[in-house]
Amino acid sequence: MAKEKKTASRSAIADVVTRDYTIHLHKAVHGRSFKKRAPHSVKAIRSFAKKHMGTNDVRLDPLLNKEIWKQGVRSVPHRMRLRLSRRRNDEEDAKEKLYTYVTFVPVDSFKGN
Repeated sequence: MAKEKKTASRSAIADVVTRDYTIHLHKAVHGRSFKKRAPHSVKAIRSFAKKHMGTNDVRLDPLLNKEIWKQGVRSVPHRMRLRLSRRRNDEEDAKEKLYTYVTFVPVDSFKGN
């Protein structure tokens, strides 16, 4: 007989968390053609958030998008400090209970912190 695994039902409230990360975008867009650098960095941020927060629904703050594109499509910032917030999805017809909201955190320097 095969043993059945019992899965404990976890509450979505306990999974709500906020963390700060520094992402190295220069590494993500290395070798990418100039006209695709900013769009690829947006995709890299999405995949980073998906991996670290464990949600398929990732939403980017409009100010984060503006910060990525500030220097144009070619010159994406080398590093960015991001605040990833896993939040509860209160929509009635939502496929998933949680989503990740990514915002930009301005910093003076990435040295030491």
